[in-house]
Amino acid sequence: MFNAHYFRTYITLVETGSFTRTAQRLEMTQPGVSQHIRKLETYLGKPLLQRQGRRFILTEAGRRAYDYALKLFAEHEQFRHGLDDDSLDSGECRIASPGSVGLMFYPYILGQQQMRPNLTVNYSFAFNHEIITDLIHGRYDIGIVTEAINHPELSCAVWFKEPLCLVVPADFAGSTLSDLMGIGFINYYDGINHATMLLKKNYPDAFRSMAHFRHQGFTNEVSMVLDAVARGLGFTVVSRLVLETSPWQRQVKELNLTHGVDEVLYLVHRRGATLPKRYEKLLSGFREQRGHEKVYEKTPN
Repeated sequence: MFNAHYFRTYITLVETGSFTRTAQRLEMTQPGVSQHIRKLETYLGKPLLQRQGRRFILTEAGRRAYDYALKLFAEHEQFRHGLDDDSLDSGECRIASPGSVGLMFYPYILGQQQMRPNLTVNYSFAFNHEIITDLIHGRYDIGIVTEAINHPELSCAVWFKEPLCLVVPADFAGSTLSDLMGIGFINYYDGINHATMLLKKNYPDAFRSMAHFRHQGFTNEVSMVLDAVARGLGFTVVSRLVLETSPWQRQVKELNLTHGVDEVLYLVHRRGATLPKRYEKLLSGFREQRGHEKVYEKTPN
């Protein structure tokens, strides 16, 4: 029968290299230590130690059993800490967002995991409707979406706002709506909605509909849309999160506009669910970092 105490005794024996020191550390008798090891060997059906007088070396099975035991207890500790909803630095987080958000939020989370080894994050990139479906079925604890959700099983609130950017090829010299219509539009999921909001605000007299623009292409991966813009195939409108993380940001430029428009990001979770505090630390930490970066960008040299 599986007994975790036998594995704990075995780990200690391997680390101390001595039955006597193992007994002292675990406050056992030396025959008790030997009994644990014999019972573990019986359970596994393999000898774990090759005895050489008072000394011993590990057999191949013994080395593998030691590696397994370390992993076993590490996972046990991670699971135990994960049950503590009040812990800020440990436990599992299950999060989903569109790619436009995850491009910067996920790297931030990875940095947090490096500083908090007991924190585990499962992060999925998905479209809004997929996130909602998976939240309802309990696959994620929280979702970040780009449009307000009205569902009886879900709670939805504004989480963050990011400026929208009108992005054109680096050699684009125009500024009018006609100039933009001349090069065409590169679309993506949410692209038409974003472009409509920004162009309507800045060209109220001239703008009618995105249907009047020549559509130069579509990609469902927002991180790739600026590749098409960099090649001179058209313009697009993306959040600043996308522009700042794009490998093509030096091959494109943001067109200066009079009026800014924000993309509103919403935090969604199961209605009535109490989220562990570790979520708030991740979410608020990211918002604070973005706020500091924006202040820094506006500060003159």
